[in-house]
Amino acid sequence: MQAGILPLRCDSSNRSPWPAVVLAAAPAIRHGNDMTASDSTVSAVPLDEAILKVLTTAHGKTLSPPEIAHAIAGERDWHELLVPIRRAAVTLALAGRLVIYRKGKPVDPSDFRGVYRLGLPRHD
Repeated sequence: MQAGILPLRCDSSNRSPWPAVVLAAAPAIRHGNDMTASDSTVSAVPLDEAILKVLTTAHGKTLSPPEIAHAIAGERDWHELLVPIRRAAVTLALAGRLVIYRKGKPVDPSDFRGVYRLGLPRHD
């Protein structure tokens, strides 16, 4: 296990180790940038906020759940994030904070199946 990465529990049912995503200096390291003193601090961010942050950096493009999970998990195993990302996406979509797309079209967050992508709402 890498330094600064803590196994955390998602909710009272303890089904998932991803309650809050531990974000450290991973973006600086992945892009080969030098770290600053502020980069070295580790903070826990709720999964829905981490999803929105990843979508914000996508510059208006949609992302698949595995792409989002890779961005959040970094070097760690991202597979366990897929179900929590779907649940968080439904909650965020119902609140109007993101849009769930299937075959390029927005879908009802309460009733969709299969392959989907996530994006921020467009303000055209």
